[in-house]
Amino acid sequence: MSPTEVDETPRPGERPRLLARRLAHAKADAAATPGALVLAADTVVAVGRRILGKPADADQARAFLRLLSGRRHRVITGVVLAGPGAERRERLVTTLLSFQRLTEAQIEHYLASGEWQGKAGGYAIQGAAEAWCRFLSGSYSNVVGLPLHEVAQLLRGAGWLRP
Repeated sequence: MSPTEVDETPRPGERPRLLARRLAHAKADAAATPGALVLAADTVVAVGRRILGKPADADQARAFLRLLSGRRHRVITGVVLAGPGAERRERLVTTLLSFQRLTEAQIEHYLASGEWQGKAGGYAIQGAAEAWCRFLSGSYSNVVGLPLHEVAQLLRGAGWLRP
């Protein structure tokens, strides 16, 4: 795995699905090497049209968690498989989920854990935040960060994974 340096700032008026797709393509472009197979992805957390990126600090993470408290939100991942030639395959995967209403004590305890750092939306579903999840429709692995079923489909379709 080779992380890329791509500016993840949304463009003015850019919607969450388009941002996830654009960033996945930008990361594939940044990682492209002649003859290499590249898998690139980016995950966006959205409440309506509002995009919740990786919080800059605990105050922003707190604001994100308060916004997500008791509400449905979407986790959208753009995935791009760039083959050794010029071919590209892509998927856009959306998972809908909601958290229970969070108390200030729950939020403060979570912030103290540090688990929110570097996570879109300010939480990691594979950690303590999973206990808050009262509804999830779609791919759990998408919320973790990489929709495994869809990645396997892309690899299989490109002939890189056996049926």
